[in-house]
Amino acid sequence: MRFPVDQTVQQLLNKRLEELEKHFDADVLSYFGPIADGNEQLFLQLLEDLSADPAKRKKLMVVLTTPGGSAIAVERYVNMIRHHYDELDLLVPDYAYSAGTIFCMSADNIHMDYYSVLGPIDPQVLNKDGKWVAALGYLDKVNELLEKAREKKLSQAEFLILKDIDLAELRGYEQAKAHTIDLLKKWLVKHKFKNWTTHRTNPVLIGQAVTEDQKLARAEEIAAALSDNTKWKTHGRPINLESLKELRLEIEDYSSSPFGRRELVREYSLLMFDYIRRNSFTSFIHTRHFI
Repeated sequence: MRFPVDQTVQQLLNKRLEELEKHFDADVLSYFGPIADGNEQLFLQLLEDLSADPAKRKKLMVVLTTPGGSAIAVERYVNMIRHHYDELDLLVPDYAYSAGTIFCMSADNIHMDYYSVLGPIDPQVLNKDGKWVAALGYLDKVNELLEKAREKKLSQAEFLILKDIDLAELRGYEQAKAHTIDLLKKWLVKHKFKNWTTHRTNPVLIGQAVTEDQKLARAEEIAAALSDNTKWKTHGRPINLESLKELRLEIEDYSSSPFGRRELVREYSLLMFDYIRRNSFTSFIHTRHFI
């Protein structure tokens, strides 16, 4: 049963979403919550719904708010989106950590303001106890113990921890890390850097054509920086617009953009967050056909 208040808020949300679609000239899909394996069928249905609409646009904009989750699910989402849309933009009104950051790196354009944050690309992996763990933190600890062992500084307690490590599980964490880095390199080169044709900032190379090898080298630098656990320290470290620009990752900053863009995004996102909070939702997806 829908209460009148909820119906009114839903109508407002639909109106605000339509305003975003018109402003960005894109179909908009808003995604709030963890990116979990098992939701691919719902995501597919929503995309096919939008794709069947006669008013379908060439670009999809995903308004993303997530603590992270499965890189495998992100890869499937991106494959589905790219099948139906020529362009993909990601807009982060608040936060997109871990797998959310990986999702952002698949976009042609990333939209953020001074309040928005991404996070390190620390893949979350199910361990043998069925719990999600941050792979980079686990690998860093193992490497620390191995280094102590090489230096003969390992305590008895640390030796017991190292002895009980499941090697197959450890290999899974290593593969998860390699997979996320490979995804970033592929997507950045293919999509984010597709219009990067001449050098603009390197004084030695300004005006020269950008080669595929140079694009790949930049993608590897960004992937290495975002997966550097020694730099960010924690899985949930917020990486703001300024820090991302220091990595020379181009972001569409709408902090003080003209045409009321920030106001449109803020009005929609605050209304959405309030609706989610009042209904105690853990996940929420919104398109012009689904709420």
